[in-house]
Amino acid sequence: MPPRPARHRVAVVGTGAVVTGGHLPALRAHADRVELVAAVDVDGARLDAFRAQAGGDVAGYTSMGAMLDAVRPDLVLVGTPPSLHREQTVAALKAGAWVLCEKPLCLSLAEYDDIAAAEEASGAYASVVFQHRYGSGAAHARDLIARGELGAPLVAHCQTTWHRDAAYYAAPWRGRWAGEGGGPTMGHGIHQYDLLLHLLGPWAEVRAMAARLVHDTESEDVSTALVRFANGALATVVNSVLSPDEVSRVRIDCADATVELTHLYGHRNDDWTYTPARHVAAERAATWRTPPADVPSSHTGQLGAVLDARDAGARPPGSGPDARATLEFAAALYKAAFTGRPVLADEIAPGDPFHTAMHGSHPGWAPEERA
Repeated sequence: MPPRPARHRVAVVGTGAVVTGGHLPALRAHADRVELVAAVDVDGARLDAFRAQAGGDVAGYTSMGAMLDAVRPDLVLVGTPPSLHREQTVAALKAGAWVLCEKPLCLSLAEYDDIAAAEEASGAYASVVFQHRYGSGAAHARDLIARGELGAPLVAHCQTTWHRDAAYYAAPWRGRWAGEGGGPTMGHGIHQYDLLLHLLGPWAEVRAMAARLVHDTESEDVSTALVRFANGALATVVNSVLSPDEVSRVRIDCADATVELTHLYGHRNDDWTYTPARHVAAERAATWRTPPADVPSSHTGQLGAVLDARDAGARPPGSGPDARATLEFAAALYKAAFTGRPVLADEIAPGDPFHTAMHGSHPGWAPEERA
């Protein structure tokens, strides 16, 4: 067997909860393939606490530029607030590093174009964290659907009904277009509908509604959408932070079976169920059971996929057109909700106000026009 490539030198940017709770365990799980060499945070005390928790010889920086100049990492993990993602991702790409960035990758399709241009110029790649794709249950369901084992997809439901209180929105960047790029459509439900797109493929048309029902935010606190997929399937999507009984759910009704995932912030095999149609033989339905290996959805799975791509010199999953499709869906949902008309795939191009910002400078939703 050929020798395994040398361990990749990794830096983290941001040392808050998503990095300590998601990225750090992933790095430890892949310790034979990566070495954490640097961490960046503007908060010196938080940075020191992270370095102590990480262990080893992790250099600390309060400036990303200084870190990139000094360390020249192979891979940068970005876990900062969304408003910083585009700038930090582009800086890392220009330094020749690959990037794995928390969702959303950026705040608009225009910002995505900046990242794509930086990829093209550098030869490096930027992936967005959509860890729900990487559990064994999701991989199994996608394979069954893609091979037609469950029959043609017909009807789907995608539900992110979570609850966030006023204290959550006390952070000055939350609920603001400039800070998050949107409300639960961008910051919460994006994981579930990304998984829906991952399972069903390209979408063709979106109709939607959005509202501020409880929270004093610039962006919405609830949105709903009707979606037509390129394969003809119809779906509903709900993104809420107003729901006391929290649940995340994806259900797809195919001609021969219903596949359903019910969880909250992560799934395992037992969270997936398959219900055969009445005409399906029990022997056939038995082959749909989730695989013996139970790999939870996690940053660990996605980091492994990125490292595999890096070793192969191939574009990683969750990057390029793959990442853009999910961001474009968010932009289309906002445009459909705010304009009250259907939005087609590939409709939002440069010159469209929803290409520049998710609020599309629409009256009543653009920050400067909010009463």
